[in-house]
Amino acid sequence: MNDKKALVLCSGGVDSTTLLAMAVNEYGAQNVYALSISYGQKHVREIEAARAVAAHYGVEQRFLDLGAIFADSACSLLAQSGAAVPHGTYAEQQAEISAASADEEGSDGAAVSTYVPFRNGLFLSAAASMALSLECSVVYYGAHHDDVAGNAYPDCSLAFVQAMNRAIVEGTGGELRLEAPFVEATKADIVRTGLELGVPYELTWSCYEGGKAPCGQCATCLDRAAAFAANDVPDPALKG
Repeated sequence: MNDKKALVLCSGGVDSTTLLAMAVNEYGAQNVYALSISYGQKHVREIEAARAVAAHYGVEQRFLDLGAIFADSACSLLAQSGAAVPHGTYAEQQAEISAASADEEGSDGAAVSTYVPFRNGLFLSAAASMALSLECSVVYYGAHHDDVAGNAYPDCSLAFVQAMNRAIVEGTGGELRLEAPFVEATKADIVRTGLELGVPYELTWSCYEGGKAPCGQCATCLDRAAAFAANDVPDPALKG
């Protein structure tokens, strides 16, 4: 097996695009695959962004559609949901959830309405199967500390990543491993790394809405804005 091939889960956002840049820098574009997954989301902007990013780096891109698995979910990101995508930070959303709950004490926070049920576990399992078939030795996953956000996304935590890595290593006889180099980093840290690598952030899409321009009000827009502000640079995706 070629130990210099990698598969990167590529959503078209800031985190996975930075990770793709790192993988290309380390392995060379010819040895990197980008996997982009549709999951029944309300818009295609992130998949379009993923296409643009993969084309920019000249990597081979693969696609999967796993939307049928989430057909019964009420997650506000999904096309079948009539719920609006919430505005405000994850902390604000969790405070509202807690206030509406009769059982507030002892809670470490709740998953938010944009949490797609065990999505990242599913994505990583599919990615592991594909990566092994492509003779890769590593799957890269762009989870970062800010996404854990008081358990807003439990499938982004360090404990989750460690558990999934153990499963992947065990389930592939040690031929494949999972790496999530940002799992303890902030989004500001990721942007800092990406700026050093010259990542084309103007090609990326983070907003949960699918409009012509980012809404600027959903949690991921707010996190992205804060990350660029922390690095004292304007978000290139907002130019023009």
